[in-house]
Amino acid sequence: MIMNLLKHRHFRYFFLSDIISGFGVGMATIGANWFILEQTGAASIVGFMLSINVIAGFLASLVMGGFIDRFQRRKVIQWTYWIRAMVIFAITVLIFLNGFNLIYMYMFFAINGIGWAVYMSASRSLIQELLTEKELIKGNSLVEVSLQVGMFLAGGASGFLYQFWGFEIILVINASVFMISSFFLSNVRYNAIPIPDKKEPFINALKNGMNFLFGNSKLFFLGVVPVIPLVATMIFNVVLPSYVSDTLKADAIIFGISDMFYGVGGLLSGFLAAPLVAKLRTNKVILMFFGIAVAVLFSLVFNHLILALYAGSLFIGLSNSTIRIVMNTKLMQMIPKHFMGRAMSVWMAISFLLQTISASAIGIFMDLFNPAVGFLAMAVLMFFGGLIFTLTKKAIE
Repeated sequence: MIMNLLKHRHFRYFFLSDIISGFGVGMATIGANWFILEQTGAASIVGFMLSINVIAGFLASLVMGGFIDRFQRRKVIQWTYWIRAMVIFAITVLIFLNGFNLIYMYMFFAINGIGWAVYMSASRSLIQELLTEKELIKGNSLVEVSLQVGMFLAGGASGFLYQFWGFEIILVINASVFMISSFFLSNVRYNAIPIPDKKEPFINALKNGMNFLFGNSKLFFLGVVPVIPLVATMIFNVVLPSYVSDTLKADAIIFGISDMFYGVGGLLSGFLAAPLVAKLRTNKVILMFFGIAVAVLFSLVFNHLILALYAGSLFIGLSNSTIRIVMNTKLMQMIPKHFMGRAMSVWMAISFLLQTISASAIGIFMDLFNPAVGFLAMAVLMFFGGLIFTLTKKAIE
């Protein structure tokens, strides 16, 4: 059972820190979107804020990998928590004193993007240090569970808090949970990896990381594989509202339930990934779920049934999350610990770049044709993900 891993005291503190911070980020992001839409009435501004978030994350990913590998990963995460908390508290004060201002929201989405990019790279590198190689699959499964549970709680809490107390209280809670998460993380004790060449210039360290990654081309492309379902998830969030409204002629309740089923699929993956890998070879599990995703997404292009969307959302969430869990585990087993931060940052940068391109392209195609074309684009993307894995899987073998 993956839950047995929580008996590991220090991983339990990390898990609590992860789920609490994920709840805060999800709640604040949802609240910010509502706040902007209510204040401006322009969905295009909400989309532009997403671009700010992605671009900030992309730029941070380009340079932060070197910092992550030069300092203790736990301390890097704590620094990001405290910096984000202070900036968000400052934004809260500004909104309270001066009211809504788009500049304040630019600041919020920029720090959100930077913080998320650094956190994802540093936290996944920290997992590699906290757990043994055999425990990694269970650890990554629990991290996926924490992400899904955090997002589940965030959606309901954000709507309730916004309705009765406003966006400012959401920001205060967001900043507070970062400090709470930092407290839990401060209790994590582990043998940090020795940091080689502490006096090595930052630029040289960054170059060495890039040389390692690009010098192993199969490993580099293997790391792109878990990026594909991450981008597909973003496209799903773009496609789903229009698909429900225009294709199925349904309402916001159906949209919310569909999104919930995606989350249920992601939650199930946290409990199924480890047993599946134990019974089947890793390659079979990855290819099987890429195949399931492609088949389900292609069928949704022609679908007009609400129940079929619910089932499809569940299987898409299950497939995407399982692929990420298994692939991230394999990468942690293959990449030296002192290179992990730089490697994860490169793949995060690729993820942010693909998300930016995909969001714009999918929106244009949906306007030209119909929302169902978004699922077709996702099917093609997942097919190429499976193809990349097929061409690079010998690196695992």
